[in-house]
Amino acid sequence: MCRYGTSSPVVTTGEGGETPHDHSRPPGRSGSDTARPDGRGAVVRRIVTAGVLTLSVALLAGCSDVATTQSASVARSAAVATDTDAVTHAQNDRVPEGARWTQHYFPTADGVELHADVLLPEDLPEGAKVPLVMSAGGYFGHSGQLSVEGFAHTGPSARFEDLIAEGGLLERGYGLVMVDSRGSGGSTGCTEAIGGPADQADIRAALDWAAAQPWSTGSVGMYGKSLDGVTALVGNNLEHPALKAVIAQEPIWDIQRNMRSGGVPRSTITSVPTVYNEVATQPQMPDDDPRYLANAAWDTPTGPHPECPLLNTASYMEPNPESETWTVRDLAERAKGTTTPLFLTQGFLEWNTEAEGMAEFLANHEGPQRAWLGQWDHKRGGERTADGRLELGREGWFDEVFSFYDQYLKGVQPAVQYPAVAVEDSTGSWRAEDSWPRADRTATVRLGGGTYTDDGATSAFVQRSEPVAAATRLTGTPTATVTARGTGNVMVRLHDVAPDGSGTMINQQVSVLRAGETRLQLKSMDWTLPAGHSLAVDIGTVQPGIPLTNDWLPSVSNQEVTVQGARLDLALDDPAKDSGLPGSPAPWSDLYRQSHVSAPAAGAPSFRLP
Repeated sequence: MCRYGTSSPVVTTGEGGETPHDHSRPPGRSGSDTARPDGRGAVVRRIVTAGVLTLSVALLAGCSDVATTQSASVARSAAVATDTDAVTHAQNDRVPEGARWTQHYFPTADGVELHADVLLPEDLPEGAKVPLVMSAGGYFGHSGQLSVEGFAHTGPSARFEDLIAEGGLLERGYGLVMVDSRGSGGSTGCTEAIGGPADQADIRAALDWAAAQPWSTGSVGMYGKSLDGVTALVGNNLEHPALKAVIAQEPIWDIQRNMRSGGVPRSTITSVPTVYNEVATQPQMPDDDPRYLANAAWDTPTGPHPECPLLNTASYMEPNPESETWTVRDLAERAKGTTTPLFLTQGFLEWNTEAEGMAEFLANHEGPQRAWLGQWDHKRGGERTADGRLELGREGWFDEVFSFYDQYLKGVQPAVQYPAVAVEDSTGSWRAEDSWPRADRTATVRLGGGTYTDDGATSAFVQRSEPVAAATRLTGTPTATVTARGTGNVMVRLHDVAPDGSGTMINQQVSVLRAGETRLQLKSMDWTLPAGHSLAVDIGTVQPGIPLTNDWLPSVSNQEVTVQGARLDLALDDPAKDSGLPGSPAPWSDLYRQSHVSAPAAGAPSFRLP
């Protein structure tokens, strides 16, 4: 059985080592592969990006062991549900115990037919109604989430079996609706770039349909992680009257920023459409009903619309962030004024769906907010490591999930008063906040100038702070502004440097250099510099790294760049003011520190943090 993201991805680097691997970013060639006369940039980048090919499809879904073929069920045939004939676990062992499964088809406003699997409590009385938890996306196909998983017969997806088995969804009096987005599973239509008009039309139709069913109270909550976390945010932005609450784990907040950073492409511009084209054309189960199979063949090479994958791939190639392709997919911007209650998780150390645009989304969203934020990667609430440790470091995920749903879908006031925001900082300590980020001061740090060569290798110069006298937290979303003369790219990296000179790279961002000032918004963070440590800032070319660290594919200029000045805008906080919460360090944080060791060049301090 696929355990979604239960182990950190590992790939071979090409030199006999293994490194954690980026989510969906297959190998590509940067401009440096041909621009470097000595070929060193090409060799380094080929070694780095070679590791991205093995599990790219699995990791985008957050299902890191999906490549392991699922064991065939003992039964070689089983009952198949219809919209009127429900099937239980006794009739089909892919149906969760205590559930009854039905299948349904319904139209969107633009003529696409969507398919949904529904799981209701098996003992639900005739005529009784339940609130619904709905998830929508491409990972609910009957043959497997991202590839054919070797099932003996058809049945509903187990993507959120933890919500049922550990969360007790059915026993708590809810139903689960799993909607195949257009082009996937049993739905017709062409797969389109995520988060856009197609997803909006599908979610709107699904919410209309789910709220109107005779077994529905009319109250719907959305739930998802990664891709279906994205569609949950799409649902939030629709302000649909039936949608009472949204839970989005590790989503993408602004789709364009997951594809390009300041004009520098990432390997996701090809790997993401490749992932979803493969999902869309994936063979489904032979014993699925004829309607399901006909819909599943919609955009396959032998189906009626083989052009769909080409159109999907082309849409991701748009380079202009201000084009309609991307502005309609800026979920953070489109959240302005929305009021649907929102519960989110975000790992500050994500290598997959990074914390880019989260702060804007939270600022624009005006409804109730709940969050778990911390030092993990692409994990879901309640998930455990192989040795039983909680990946998010904190107990009580499902109790809090259903307290949230009970409040907004059933009108039941919480028996436990949970903090609005639970945050784990880089020390592994948890605290409660009314909102995030909490900052007691801001700082605009003036950095001196320097030069570097935009060669795609390691050319950079370093500025560092005086050691901090007391523990100082860097929180929120830092920005760096660089004034430079020259052409090419710029990378800004932040490092936590110990008194012995050893460091950890804690944040980074890149951009194509602009005329005059170039502004870079770094990733949101919550990192505490211990007393005696310094903050180092290096500015230079876009450096290669393991896929975990970066997957940018810059076209280098090989020109010398003169930085005339730079500044860093920071939000700072005093950890001594924290209101502590129970919790343990997220296991990922140790691996992150091991894989992000740095040694910024030594030098006299050139600035201080207030």
